[in-house]
Amino acid sequence: MKERRRHTRVDSLNLLAYTSFDSDGDPESQGMGRTLNVSESGILLETNEELGAGHKVVITIAIEENLVEIRGFVIRSLINPEGMYESGIRFADVSDKELDVLKSYIVAFEEDLA
Repeated sequence: MKERRRHTRVDSLNLLAYTSFDSDGDPESQGMGRTLNVSESGILLETNEELGAGHKVVITIAIEENLVEIRGFVIRSLINPEGMYESGIRFADVSDKELDVLKSYIVAFEEDLA
C-alpha cells in the first residue's frame, strides 16, 4: 500500500490542552488530551470527548521544554476500543518558530530509532 502522507509521522505521547470551535466559530468544548503521533502537518490526538469533523481547534502541546500553540481542523474523529476518541488534526496555522520545534522533535525522534 502506497503511503499517502506528505510528512513523516512519529509516535509521540505529549500532553496537550485544546479548545474546539463549532462551525460558527463559537467555542464548543475545552479539555485535555494527549498526542498519539505528530508530523509537520498534523497530529493524531486522544481525548475523552469527540471533536466534530471540520471544526476548528486550537491546541497547546508540551514538547520537551517548549509549549507549542497550533491551530487546525478536525479531519476525523473515531472512538477506540478503550472508549477514548482519536481525532486526526490537520494544521492550518503554524508559525515558523512552532514548525521549527516540531521538525527538531521529529528529527530527534527518528535519530533515536536509527
